[in-house]
Amino acid sequence: MEGFGSRKLSVSFRIFNFFNICFMVFVCVLVMFPYLNVLAIALNDNAHTVHSGMMLIPVSPTLANFQTLLADSGIWHAAMITLLRLLIAVPLTIFINFTGSYALSKHYLPGRKQMIFLLMVPSYISAGLIPTYILYAQLGLLNSFWVYVLPVGFWFFGFILLRTYMYTIPDSLEESAKLDGANDLVVMVRIYLPLCLPIIATLVLFAAVSHWNDWTSTLYFVTNYSKLSTLVFELQRVLREQDRIARLIQEAIVKGVMPPSASSGTSEGLRNAQIIVTTLPIILVYPFLQKYFVQGMLVGSIKE
Repeated sequence: MEGFGSRKLSVSFRIFNFFNICFMVFVCVLVMFPYLNVLAIALNDNAHTVHSGMMLIPVSPTLANFQTLLADSGIWHAAMITLLRLLIAVPLTIFINFTGSYALSKHYLPGRKQMIFLLMVPSYISAGLIPTYILYAQLGLLNSFWVYVLPVGFWFFGFILLRTYMYTIPDSLEESAKLDGANDLVVMVRIYLPLCLPIIATLVLFAAVSHWNDWTSTLYFVTNYSKLSTLVFELQRVLREQDRIARLIQEAIVKGVMPPSASSGTSEGLRNAQIIVTTLPIILVYPFLQKYFVQGMLVGSIKE
């Protein structure tokens, strides 16, 4: 009977596994289809895009859309501004939130609850766009690169995740280190920092995606687009401004990058090429941080 039961269980498991795999393949295809369609349109000749409809493989393959896009100096400058923003804003955000979380996770810190309350209130109650604009103007942040960095230096959501994660670290580690003569700075750097790497990696991913996808800061607080525009804001401009698309195509035709027949086609290929260029870096980075992302989101859900 045991052999029959185990055999029956094995058959049931194989049937379940088969349908589970089929379902996951279907979900993957469903998720990947829009992106593959965008990629196919970006690699397709503009003159044939309007007649091709939905596609996964380019009907008339060409790299002219990407060549036209990358020939625009504004795109390269926007990419440099975006990269510089990530390299400065993300480490600054992690540093401020990590040090603040360490300090406010100590129960013996005087006024700890009052400080947490003062940090929590602005995260739920916002003055609105106009007072924020006036404040940034008085601080001299308008049309400045630092408008991308300083206002988001402290991140309450990241602060809560870090502080909650620190609560899971045994106090005995800190006590042992202090018995050996370590001060708070040594404890924070040599004990808490290595143990908090999973949640820090999660917050790095959160912050990087947030900064990469932010285009409203440029829209609201920057008017000098030629110097401070970001990649995602350029994508918004491409999606909305038909004249800019036409100018890029005409410049590409003059330079010989794109054939003259493209001017009679559509701008969909160029739009989709910019979507690929804008989203590809985040898509490439995400798989390397995914395991930390899952681990970080489980913070506080398991209690021993």
